[in-house]
Amino acid sequence: MEGRTLTTVAPPQRAHSGLGTRLRQLRVAAGLTQSDLAGDRFSKEYVSQIERGKTRPTPQTLSWIAERLGVDSSFLETGQSWDEYAQVEAAVMRAEAAVEGQRYDEVLEALDGLTHSPEAHELEFRACLAESWVRMSQGELRPALDLLTRARDLSEHPGFSDVERAEVLYRMGVCRYKLTSINTAVTLLTEALDLADRSGLPCDRLRSHILEWRSRCSRRQRDFAGAREDIERALELADRIDDTLTVAHVTFQASIVAERDGHWLRARTLAERAKELYEAHGDRKNVGRLLNNLGGLNYLLGKSDDAIDYLKRAFSVALEVGSDPDAAQAVSSLAQVHLGAGDWSLAEEQARHALQLLESRPDFLDEAGNAWIVLGRACMEQGRFDEAHDAFAEAELNLSQLSSASHRAVAWTAQGDLATRRGEHRTAATLYRRAAEALQDVRF
Repeated sequence: MEGRTLTTVAPPQRAHSGLGTRLRQLRVAAGLTQSDLAGDRFSKEYVSQIERGKTRPTPQTLSWIAERLGVDSSFLETGQSWDEYAQVEAAVMRAEAAVEGQRYDEVLEALDGLTHSPEAHELEFRACLAESWVRMSQGELRPALDLLTRARDLSEHPGFSDVERAEVLYRMGVCRYKLTSINTAVTLLTEALDLADRSGLPCDRLRSHILEWRSRCSRRQRDFAGAREDIERALELADRIDDTLTVAHVTFQASIVAERDGHWLRARTLAERAKELYEAHGDRKNVGRLLNNLGGLNYLLGKSDDAIDYLKRAFSVALEVGSDPDAAQAVSSLAQVHLGAGDWSLAEEQARHALQLLESRPDFLDEAGNAWIVLGRACMEQGRFDEAHDAFAEAELNLSQLSSASHRAVAWTAQGDLATRRGEHRTAATLYRRAAEALQDVRF
């Protein structure tokens, strides 16, 4: 994995051989035989079993042995002293707090160069989750999956609960969604939800997030009934635990579901509620995203001036928080508004700007595809048919990776319009028929 990484000591060959190896090394260094170490408290055979990893001493026994050897009991057990363990734990806690605040540079700084004992599974697990979320948010999806695979392996050790295993599967599902592996994402999210449900532990926040992301998958698969059912369940769970930030996330997605159902006024009401909740939390990035969606909804409701105002504010917030993908979506939405108003040159300029901002972001293929569509239509309206053809081909290339025929239908419809303008009516008819069969699903 490129960039800053976590360092992990190679795991022991047997369950307790790390402890046993350290015990033997410390005993020999102290010039003690197994009988000397056992003294009157244990037998020589018992010490031998510990050293060979055949038995696990109690905490009281560990403390007694550590005192005899003149070492910290934490070092004897994990290979790290209490001070070293506390330093690693403090770094992980700083990283987790930074993830919550979306201060991703601080996360990587906190985790940079950490060395984890092979027996300190919990801290390495938490560090993997924190760094994987940052990598995912920055579009580094394969490194994120590598970290989550390691976290899943760690979660199989004793001491981890089904909720922690569900957390890993949930994050892997999100990552697979961003990689457009929608069927795999659904499988992972469903398995995560089953684990969380069976755990019997309080985890409504996690369950709400799982349902939220599974709803996104259902939308991508055009299963709008399933999307609506999951998002309603997610909202019930979030309301029940009085977690207003989770309520904001779920309400945001509920607004998008309502938009897909054609309930634009309800979608706008939900979006405004989500924006207020994000503002209360100081979450500027999501406030900007809601401004973008509100711009789109006002455009659909015929309020173009309001739409432009919202979208300009969304672009400004995206620049403020340093999010190129969010800035790109705002510019792309503005391009669509200007395309609808017949301002072809401005629509072209903004579409190109959006594509520049989305360069090398495989997790935003949908947005890139839509920007290529706008660019192609702007070029077509200006009589530059060859450029339009190339733009529509790029749109199809991007949208075809979304595992959604309805997204490809958007590109086929645009290509059909271009063929019509060129007088290629047979080609146009073929493209329109292909799009109709795919059940077009246009997203603003």
